Amino acid sequence: MKNVHGTLKFASAGLVSAFLFGAATPASKFLIHDIQPQSLAGLLYLGAAVGVFPVAMRKGSIRWPWHAGRRTIWLLTGAIVLGGVLGPLLLLMALQFANAGSVSLWLNLEFVATLMLGHFLFREHLTLRGWIAAGGTVIAALLLVGGNEGGGVIPALLIVCGCICWGFDNHFTALIDGIPPTQTTFWKGVVAGSVNLMAGIAIDGGPNLPVSIFVALLVGVFSYGISITLYVMAAQGLGAIRSQMIFSTAPFFGLLLSVTVLGEAFTSGQAIAAGLMAASLMILFSEKHVHFHRHNAMSHQHAHRHDGLHHDHHHEGLASTVSHSHWHEHKPIAHNHKHWPDLHHRHDHEESDV
Repeated sequence: MKNVHGTLKFASAGLVSAFLFGAATPASKFLIHDIQPQSLAGLLYLGAAVGVFPVAMRKGSIRWPWHAGRRTIWLLTGAIVLGGVLGPLLLLMALQFANAGSVSLWLNLEFVATLMLGHFLFREHLTLRGWIAAGGTVIAALLLVGGNEGGGVIPALLIVCGCICWGFDNHFTALIDGIPPTQTTFWKGVVAGSVNLMAGIAIDGGPNLPVSIFVALLVGVFSYGISITLYVMAAQGLGAIRSQMIFSTAPFFGLLLSVTVLGEAFTSGQAIAAGLMAASLMILFSEKHVHFHRHNAMSHQHAHRHDGLHHDHHHEGLASTVSHSHWHEHKPIAHNHKHWPDLHHRHDHEESDV
């Protein structure tokens, strides 16, 4: 019974995380009338930094990125520029032309971009199911371009470019092992938010409605900061695959809120696209990647537990199911098990049985 309650707690955290993140798009559509895109992007990410700050400080202090090594600095810089500055700006520019519901669904292209970049640039193996899922999502996105709710080609191209930026961001963030995920989010929010807000002020003087500024920061706190915190909690309790399956409902929450709160029409094109995207995600998460593989010796820092196959070091008085983060070493090992391309599984597949 205890395990059931624990699973329910983590699943609920993942679902709330998805709901909050999905709410960001319709909320931004509402705010875009009062705040121009660059300033709004800045306020949202500064809000994210505020929302994640208490958790980032839970261990007692924020670790300065330049103390975490050159590799971490470069990866974090890439995540900030592409995922924190350019990605949200392109999204908000698209919202000026298209309905929030269609933009919410288009954001599923982020996983397509992540898959493609992973396969061609970051040594991730893409199976037949992955290709089918990516193709289904692209077809669904194309269905939305022609409808009035989609706004045409311009917003679609903006979203595609934004999703490519977030695809790079996802890979850069996944490879950061010098600072915890919450601190990565904190630095991304502080730096990217400040850059976009200062650019917005330079362009048109910045936002001048205190209520809109407060609401934008609040959206950032909940839809980015608290949402990411809950997602990390779910991922640590359920594992990466199950937590990502739950979080993939975020665009559908965005569509639902766009219809019920903003009063946008729910079209047949959106219904077909949503169904096709949902089927594509189910196909993607049904794959089982299993083969014999080798791990070289490595040293890094990241959140981990000791109830898996890759962390066999011991701590006095620490239960194996407790997630914690510290610098640790891995000895060379060869084994066969189901896995995804996480920090420990960036390997080639020329001789793999998949």
